[in-house]
Amino acid sequence: MEPAPPGAVTAQVRATGLLPDGGAVVVLLSGGRDSVCLLDVAVALAGRDVVTALHVNYGLREDADGDEAHCQALCDRLEVALGVQRVRRPVDAPGNLQAWARDVRYAAGAKAAANGDATLAAGHTATDQVETVLYRLATSPGRRALLGMPARSGRLVRPLLGVTREQTAAHCAARGLAWREDVTNASDAYARSRVRHGLVPALNAVDERAQDKVLSTADMLRDEAQVLDTVVQTAMAGRDHILVGQLALLPVALGRLVVRELAESAIGGRPCPRAASRVPEILELGDGALDVGDGARALVQDGVLRFGRTPERPS
Repeated sequence: MEPAPPGAVTAQVRATGLLPDGGAVVVLLSGGRDSVCLLDVAVALAGRDVVTALHVNYGLREDADGDEAHCQALCDRLEVALGVQRVRRPVDAPGNLQAWARDVRYAAGAKAAANGDATLAAGHTATDQVETVLYRLATSPGRRALLGMPARSGRLVRPLLGVTREQTAAHCAARGLAWREDVTNASDAYARSRVRHGLVPALNAVDERAQDKVLSTADMLRDEAQVLDTVVQTAMAGRDHILVGQLALLPVALGRLVVRELAESAIGGRPCPRAASRVPEILELGDGALDVGDGARALVQDGVLRFGRTPERPS
């Protein structure tokens, strides 16, 4: 993608309709170029009276307080209220550090948006979308790895998905808005950084249009996913179970999708990608139970397949 002239980012975001004029918006503000650009665009489109920002200070880096101070100075300049949440990671927190930080950030944002009946806006760009698709392709089984991040998911919107990281930097430079650089983004200690600094440049070396092709493929697959979801819902006919005999008669791909949908519904909608690969075992199970991963358990009784949660192991 070519760099956009000043003002073009605002026009692109306006065209998405994700930040309507006068609609209350909470912007997740890290202080980096993308979130700084998003906050500025939100003020221009929705109006500063209805825009607020939220910064989460994890205290993980020496610059954390400097990032917070920068966000406060930016909000003062744009005349936007800033909420700050300071958190520290518990020593027994599950999952990796980045996943924990993401969960904390979205939980805080969702609470702030719900309290103000507002839209929650995150500054993910087209560049982030490419990296997300490549990362998930390498780490997650199933077609959903290729779908990338949706522009809207409930209250959460990503208005910059049509804009590159270079374009957000150009917008900030044109508007005289400084941003903070997270030094950990340059470290190969994290898988995401290895995708950014290793895999993406390698793809660009194969074809300079590689990133555009990844994005267009993800767009097409999201459209096709809506068709597949309709087919799955038709096959399930509103039930939370399926006859094992009926599952055996379905086309193999449709059977996998039905099993995954049943498993994910049973665990509150959380992803359960490994369930799809367990269809052959489920068909051979007879009456019994089978843990399919990700906290889901297949239960077959009298030829009927249902799913539940995998019971907690005794401590």
